[in-house]
Amino acid sequence: MSIDQAQVHGRLPAALDFFASPTIRACTRGAVILAIGAGIGCVLFFLLLPTLIVVPMSLSETDYIEFPPRGLTLKWYSAYFNDPDWMAATWFSLKIALATTATATVVGTMAALSIVRGCLPFRSALQALALGPMIVPHIILGVALYLAFAPLQLTGSFFGFLVAHTVLAVPYVIITVTASLQRFDPTLELAALNCGANRLQAFFLVVLPNIVPGVAAAAVFAFLASFDEATVAFFISDIGGKSIGRKMFEDIDFNLTPVIAAVSTVLVATSLLLMGAVHLLNARKPNA
Repeated sequence: MSIDQAQVHGRLPAALDFFASPTIRACTRGAVILAIGAGIGCVLFFLLLPTLIVVPMSLSETDYIEFPPRGLTLKWYSAYFNDPDWMAATWFSLKIALATTATATVVGTMAALSIVRGCLPFRSALQALALGPMIVPHIILGVALYLAFAPLQLTGSFFGFLVAHTVLAVPYVIITVTASLQRFDPTLELAALNCGANRLQAFFLVVLPNIVPGVAAAAVFAFLASFDEATVAFFISDIGGKSIGRKMFEDIDFNLTPVIAAVSTVLVATSLLLMGAVHLLNARKPNA
């Protein structure tokens, strides 16, 4: 017997009649959604809290890291930008990250095209192999790359870092560009081919302009995967070539000052700016 039938026959208790009201059901549903949203917000805040704490710690006047900070100052940012060792590590990481972005974006985009549009045998196995560096722990990759690079004298070199970071960044490009290609309508490319364009022209004139947001996001992920990478860099760097991640590890061991927090804040700000730029590009794409 339904609730309405029970109400007609007078068999529904007053309490159940109250909870059966559409208004009460709507309020209950809203309260449940609000509680779930509050729980998710608390989890996200807990995950972001360590990153948020780093910012005020970088402004502390004391010579050691503490929270809450005692006073506010920018001297640690000045110490970072005026320290030749920090600047050398930063510029070295920046050059590697830019080169890795270009290399990984090209290689990853071609790999994504082969996976989505190609008729390759064992395509699933090849895709899993390409995404392997994302799954394998970086410390294992670091040891393996060191054992491979040391006999070739590639440790600490620009080329060695480029190869290692490209291996780490390509999976991010493949995942992002593959998603963009799967959303792209292939009939547009076929129309270009029917109009006389070859495969290369169809890609650059039709496919690439439509997947630019995905390629840009992939490039940002590749840059960030290289710029703030620390585990692999710890194994393949040396005195001649030291990344900013390796420099942070060394200072944490031997010279722990708020400069570490200042560098961390700069890295976080760089990541936020790049992700914001990608978001603006995606927002402007429909209007274009």
